[in-house]
Amino acid sequence: MLNVLVIGAGTMGSTHGDALSKMENVSLVGIVDKNLEKAKELGRKLGAEAFGTYEEAIESKPIDVVSICLPTPIHKPYVEKVADQGFHIICEKPLARNLKDAREMIDYCKAKKVKLFVGHVVRFFPEYVQAKEVIEQGSIGNVAVARTYRGGAFPYGSNDWYADYESSGGLVLDMIIHDFDFLRWCFGEVERVYAKSVEKGNERRIDYSLVTLRFKSGVIAHVEGSWAHQTFTTNFEFAGETGIVEHDSSKSVPVRFAGRNQSQSGGGVAVPESPLKKNPYYLELEHFLSCVESDREPIVTAEDAYKAMEIALAALQSIETKKEVELDAFARIGGVK
Repeated sequence: MLNVLVIGAGTMGSTHGDALSKMENVSLVGIVDKNLEKAKELGRKLGAEAFGTYEEAIESKPIDVVSICLPTPIHKPYVEKVADQGFHIICEKPLARNLKDAREMIDYCKAKKVKLFVGHVVRFFPEYVQAKEVIEQGSIGNVAVARTYRGGAFPYGSNDWYADYESSGGLVLDMIIHDFDFLRWCFGEVERVYAKSVEKGNERRIDYSLVTLRFKSGVIAHVEGSWAHQTFTTNFEFAGETGIVEHDSSKSVPVRFAGRNQSQSGGGVAVPESPLKKNPYYLELEHFLSCVESDREPIVTAEDAYKAMEIALAALQSIETKKEVELDAFARIGGVK
């Protein structure tokens, strides 16, 4: 039985808490939030005790793993605080606001001999897993061009921290970093980044960015993100020499594969998918906890999370400078201009 504490009673804390409360061999021992009433409300819903501070929780409960679901700027102090106690850590993405903090967090956890997992949950969405399998099987030949989109409404968090670009990094660092991680998982390391974005979008509570990635493998990817819509949707398209695999979350058939050597009817074959019994957040957390118990590497490592940050921060630099950024050079200086 693993005893898990969740820090943060917002959207992601609620999501993590809900999944953890349904798992066998897991005890959700508490919810921590500086807004104690909010923590109590979520605790009542999930059958967990509420605490106003992390210190209060660890004094009264046995803990093995801590899930950190807090704004990005305060990930580092909590990761280090939890690591000091020897508890394993699940931290929501992005790992940090800058590469220096991210590297220090990873090294700190290694020194304390605790596991650090980062919530890049897209690797656990079945549509994306199926697309990667189609690509790896060679069903569409070598991929030349990829396109992803992720968009929804401008988010609201405590103290409206998403609207503070210096804290959140906007949608490039907070949201489409998911797509950077997934694309790197599929196609390897990125060579160059070029990005465009609306100016001062955070001041108008909108944001939009278009990022072009050139991979060392030769693949070119166009990554589009928007915080200017009411409904959250995602889609992707991977075009290879012999076919295309595509997904649109707004469609009833989420993943389709179409070969190029088809009849003129234009029909495609849907990739079969079983109905989900567990949502991707459940699958992600279940996987992380199994890695704690079996002492093995997760599907997404802390180093993967660091690499996704490199791409996102290079894109932000490209937006600011209006120039292409060569990723190896950017990485060598730790993302510092």
